[in-house]
Amino acid sequence: LEEAAFQLQQIFRIDISIALNILGIESMRAGHCRVAFTCFKLAADRGYSKAQFNVGLCYEHGRGTEKDLEKAGFYYCQAASSCHPMAQYRYARYLLQHGPGSHWDRHHEAVTLLEQAAMAGITEAQAYLGVFYMRGLQPQEKRGLKYLLLAANSGDAQSRYHVGVCYEQGLGVQQNLAEALRHYRQSAAAGNRQARERLRA
Repeated sequence: LEEAAFQLQQIFRIDISIALNILGIESMRAGHCRVAFTCFKLAADRGYSKAQFNVGLCYEHGRGTEKDLEKAGFYYCQAASSCHPMAQYRYARYLLQHGPGSHWDRHHEAVTLLEQAAMAGITEAQAYLGVFYMRGLQPQEKRGLKYLLLAANSGDAQSRYHVGVCYEQGLGVQQNLAEALRHYRQSAAAGNRQARERLRA
């Protein structure tokens, strides 16, 4: 009986959190940012990862509350620890730009989170990792190209342009100008200015 009561309590807690988060999203769409933030915060403090991510966004962009990057990082961290892929990406960016602790520890944790987010299909994480591996202190070009291709195949025109650069310059792949042109054309068709300039050149 105790177990059943506990299960009911858990279901009720999760359902309330989901409802609060949905109410927060609808309030944000209607332009009621303070109400949205309050709803997100109530659900987040109940441990609901989607709401924790939304609270992080509110703090990062100053929507419905004062802008506070440290608090944004805290809530992104909470959501990331529940394997929320976009929170993993945002928290990784936070760690690389503002995080506490030693540079090496932050760097290592951030790369792990970015890779998890990238494998979960977050295009922004794939693109970030692609450039990160290409331009790092010790470039890992094949690894970088792998992530750039993932992002490009998800529709990211900037990553498609970078793939063209890889083929043009032979970075992580055999140099192939025809393949470079193909990627530049696709990127340019999607509106990328750099790709259009490269095609003209």
